[in-house]
Amino acid sequence: MIFPWYMIATSSARYSTTSMLWFTKRRVRPSVWRSSSSNCRIEAWLEEHDGQQLWVVRKGATPAFPGQRGFVGGSMGDISVIVEGVDSDEAVQGYRSTVHGAGRVMSRMAAGRGRGKNRKKSTISRQMMEDWIRDWSVELRGAGTDESPHCYKRLPDMLVHQEGSIRVQHTLKPLGVAMAGPDTHDPYLD
Repeated sequence: MIFPWYMIATSSARYSTTSMLWFTKRRVRPSVWRSSSSNCRIEAWLEEHDGQQLWVVRKGATPAFPGQRGFVGGSMGDISVIVEGVDSDEAVQGYRSTVHGAGRVMSRMAAGRGRGKNRKKSTISRQMMEDWIRDWSVELRGAGTDESPHCYKRLPDMLVHQEGSIRVQHTLKPLGVAMAGPDTHDPYLD
């Protein structure tokens, strides 16, 4: 089942993280809100694997223990999902981890990120990005071409490779995205 959601991503030069807030226009089943989910870029957990206590550092991955929920985000022109870890050989082999997103197919610099003399000519135009977003009926505020959906793999294509280790519980479709504009200086990225 696909739920319509508003996604608002905000970032500030004072912080090196991006936060997301999700709102719904329609009534959503309460089960969506019964537990929290995780999607941090880098965290470390003391876990038991292969009979040993190990520090597991997940960079670009989301924990997916049996019954544990996680959020896997797509681009602003793609779905996102809430997943649940399952008990399987595939999950054990992957240290009970899954992706935290689909991943980039184009670097930020190649997509036009940078300021002044460091700004590169992008193969992605603002019009291409806006056309994609319009086709998805997403309201876009801000954003540079380095965040265009053209720069990311499609999440459904990546989730196929996670089959057997997670179960998709809910599929989310963005309705609105707000983020810093292309000329906003962020010392943590630029």
